[in-house]
Amino acid sequence: MKQDFKKMATAARVLAADMVEKAKSGHPGAPLGMADVATVLYAKFLRFNPKCPHWFDRDRIVFSNGHASALVYTLLHLSGYPKITMAELKRFRQLGSLTPGHPEITTEGVDFATGPLGQGLAGAVGMALAERMMNAEFGDELVNHKTYCFVGDGCLMEGISEEAISLAGVLNLKNLIVLWDDNTVTIDGHTEIATKTNMKKRFEANGWQVLKCNGHNYKSIEKALKKAQKAKKTTMIDCKTTIGFGAGDWANTPKVHGTPLGEMMATFKKNMKWSLPPFEMPKEIYDMWHLCAKNGIEKYNEWSQKAQKNKAFIDRIKGINPKELTNAFKELKKQFVKEKPEIATRKSGQIVLQKMLEACPALVGGSADLGASNLTKTAASKPISAKNYKGNYINFGIREHAMGAMTNGIAAHGGFVPYASTFFVFSDYMRPALRMAALMNLKELFIFTHDSIGVGEDGPTHQPVEHLAALRAIPNMRVFRPGGAVEVAESYEAAMQLDGPSCIVLSRQNLPTIRRESNTNLVQQGAYVARAPLKKRQLTLVASGSEASLAIQAFGELAEKGIDVAVVSVPCLDLFMQQPEKEREKILGTAPRLFIEAGSSLSWGLLKREQDVILGLDTFGQSAPAKDNFATFGFTKENVLKIARKMMKK
Repeated sequence: MKQDFKKMATAARVLAADMVEKAKSGHPGAPLGMADVATVLYAKFLRFNPKCPHWFDRDRIVFSNGHASALVYTLLHLSGYPKITMAELKRFRQLGSLTPGHPEITTEGVDFATGPLGQGLAGAVGMALAERMMNAEFGDELVNHKTYCFVGDGCLMEGISEEAISLAGVLNLKNLIVLWDDNTVTIDGHTEIATKTNMKKRFEANGWQVLKCNGHNYKSIEKALKKAQKAKKTTMIDCKTTIGFGAGDWANTPKVHGTPLGEMMATFKKNMKWSLPPFEMPKEIYDMWHLCAKNGIEKYNEWSQKAQKNKAFIDRIKGINPKELTNAFKELKKQFVKEKPEIATRKSGQIVLQKMLEACPALVGGSADLGASNLTKTAASKPISAKNYKGNYINFGIREHAMGAMTNGIAAHGGFVPYASTFFVFSDYMRPALRMAALMNLKELFIFTHDSIGVGEDGPTHQPVEHLAALRAIPNMRVFRPGGAVEVAESYEAAMQLDGPSCIVLSRQNLPTIRRESNTNLVQQGAYVARAPLKKRQLTLVASGSEASLAIQAFGELAEKGIDVAVVSVPCLDLFMQQPEKEREKILGTAPRLFIEAGSSLSWGLLKREQDVILGLDTFGQSAPAKDNFATFGFTKENVLKIARKMMKK
């Protein structure tokens, strides 16, 4: 059977419009405008296997303009993904469906969750880089695929797009092809009201190849995509399209962006010469669309035979090697307990990270131009460049937002456990990407250093205050703030054993080693009794990070004065809150609690009772040496003792 692109694209348009109409919610504009480009891509170029949607060497496809989700699900259904049934299309945007309002990776065939504009573009850059790194390690026979990314005008206006485009050009990701839905319409009007950017010059200035096509002319689309296959540079194709193509007076207007066609549906279907009832598809259309997967299925069968013969590759794509990492962590913890180093946790973090990189080839990451300060560049770090993808360290440049989203893309691609690092205060620049990491449940590490007013002289612009509470508020994100070298090692160990993303928050200033043994990973339960009372507990000092050692200092003096105190270290409040209430109460005890943390007091509200006190920081810091800052805001042994005595008098 010969494929008829016009019939295929028309079917995709109509089905997408039917979905939006039935849901009485959604975005018909982009699906109607992008259907022709998507049809040619699927029919002639995209390599995929619907029966094995997670095939490692498939082409990746990201719809950065995630509001085009009706088209995404239509393409998956028509091309043969078994779980995306017609019944699921009819449940578009409904509770529990596989067809949510914006694409999510829980839907088979969706490679990356998108919606916040620009996130998908940066994620696609990460995916393309991951492919190049895996290709450098395992060769063309096992890893050699493209990443395609659809973007809209909105994606390219968002600041993250410039960060991603710039770095993609530096890395010369010739396997990345970006398809720009160039329709010059956004929600508020035509793009001329908000931008004058010449996109061709912009991309070319960043080292990209820029091609152009008529987004509704199949020969023009195919010609551009064919040329992009052999590109020696990262490629952007300017696809000139009409938003809401075929939707009568609504076409080429903002109204069609996010409004069901309603009264315009009859005009649209007349223009499409479509007379069938909603959600009815001729067998001929399915036969044409199913041909799109033929080449991919053949390639998959060839690839599968070769892949099974390479044990190292199969082990790699299945995940990390826990045995090698377990041994590394065991040795490190034993060393830290013996030597009791008094060093910044960013420094002990560097020691741990180096051992992890030596033991785990899947670990890869970098820093936003702060490797020397975050100490995430180690003796085991090997820089990645456009001339050498066989490394494990990425110089992200000063691009926190794109760094976070690219790290998500690397994790979503597979084959790596990525990490990204910057100062803790700049986690604000990464927050949308952090949220998407948690939403997608991607296994990755976000390493943040300079964790409090201990930053010192750089002042309040660089001193995180609300950031611990803000990150702890993200569902499915685990935030570790270890106090001392052993807790650092155990935090990394716990994070590597968990599914989903973790934040490791480390100090600039030196901290003592507070742990006396390391046989059991106590961080895994979130909190533990670091110093036990002699008899009956009268007071519990609860602290995280650098304040855990402060609590231990106060513990000694209080014990000398006959006050029976316990110290509870809480390196991961998130994991602790997942413990059964009975276990939490066993650790915290029934005595009054003094919570100590140099950050927002909001985090401790769920554990605070009427008789308890929080020593937190709910104002900005000051530009001063760290010691003076801690004294000014009450994070001293003397102040802890003062508060403790006052609490005991109640």
